[in-house]
Amino acid sequence: MAIIAPSLLAANFLQLQDECDMLNKSQADWFHLDVMDGRFVPNISYGPMLIEFFRKTTTKICDVHLMIEEPGNFVEIFKKAGADILTVHLEACPHLHRNIQQIKSLGMQAGVALNPHTPVSLLKDILGDIDLVCLMSVNPGFGGQSFIPNTLEKIKQLRAMISEKSLNVKIEIDGGVTEENAQQIIQAGADVLVAGSTVFKSPDPIATIARLKAM
Repeated sequence: MAIIAPSLLAANFLQLQDECDMLNKSQADWFHLDVMDGRFVPNISYGPMLIEFFRKTTTKICDVHLMIEEPGNFVEIFKKAGADILTVHLEACPHLHRNIQQIKSLGMQAGVALNPHTPVSLLKDILGDIDLVCLMSVNPGFGGQSFIPNTLEKIKQLRAMISEKSLNVKIEIDGGVTEENAQQIIQAGADVLVAGSTVFKSPDPIATIARLKAM
């Protein structure tokens, strides 16, 4: 059964408390929190202050995805804000192993995200040190984009790499996840579905989450 991680980027920010209450009542497993800096991606979202707010509203896992340059400068800040899982982009980390060590040393689970054009083979030497791989299935920076079909092949390749080494690494898919393609994504080998617009633009988000969870 897949882990469902609704992305708060798609929430109504004028009603954040209500949106968090809805997720807490739902079968959602994680809060997926996207941090963007306007440098690594062409958009700016929110930072540690809002992460602290989300942390206070829930006992569910706070899955923080840093789409930022020089993420190592902010690891301690996001730990203090309440991140349970901290994911950095391979493309933003010339010293990725050091970044992973830093995250782990503070007691968080460590994730590595890959942009759509980045091959999963680049994870070969770090896979045994991390807890999660976030495969971007859209170009990062904006919600509401369509799923990139080649992601299914990347999921299968990554699943084979994880299985070959008998590792306990979750595969998270971020971008364009819908009720129509979720089953296909899970069958390819994904463990975690990040869903933004699919959940928050739904007329009945709790029911939508339940249907995703049942796949």
